[in-house]
Amino acid sequence: MKKKIILATVFIFLFAYNAFALSEAYKNNIYNPGELKPVDSVLKVKIGQKAPDFQLKAVSGKVVSLKDYYGKKNVVISFVPAAWTPVCSDQWPGSNIVQDMFESHDAVLLGITVDNIPTLYSWTNQMGNLWFDVLSDFWPHGAVAKKFGVLRSDGVSERALFVIDKKGIIRYIDVHNINQRPSLETLVRELEKVN
Repeated sequence: MKKKIILATVFIFLFAYNAFALSEAYKNNIYNPGELKPVDSVLKVKIGQKAPDFQLKAVSGKVVSLKDYYGKKNVVISFVPAAWTPVCSDQWPGSNIVQDMFESHDAVLLGITVDNIPTLYSWTNQMGNLWFDVLSDFWPHGAVAKKFGVLRSDGVSERALFVIDKKGIIRYIDVHNINQRPSLETLVRELEKVN
């Protein structure tokens, strides 16, 4: 029954009207970069390999390390290219809808972007309360994105998802077309495989 509720929620989200980026709160604040090259990086990690550890500062002020979750939680890392852009401003608020899905799979979500903390603070406040940590990979610029092999030639990261199990092993990778939001339904299926 719980699985049906999760899938129904994901279905509703996937086909719901794009309300976040088009809302009055965002009016005239979203930068549209136009159509970009779908993928512009070379992946440096692979499924079955230990994920590179990192320490990044969160918007909340705390420092988050991947190894903090070893033995405790599965981790989904969501790299997005940049604050204040249409798809990114849609993607992360959508994750609020499926918070229960992450919890039911004993997983946390970590959002990472190359923007600095003040920019991320303003952007995430505009989005509303996000239940997950949003981390800044600003300095050294894009160092974590580079470790994973998702730093684009223009200095932003790819739109990418990594599912990492409690042992720190990468179980799923989706380096997505930067112009499109990844499927939450696919992410749900991949998290089910981890448990």
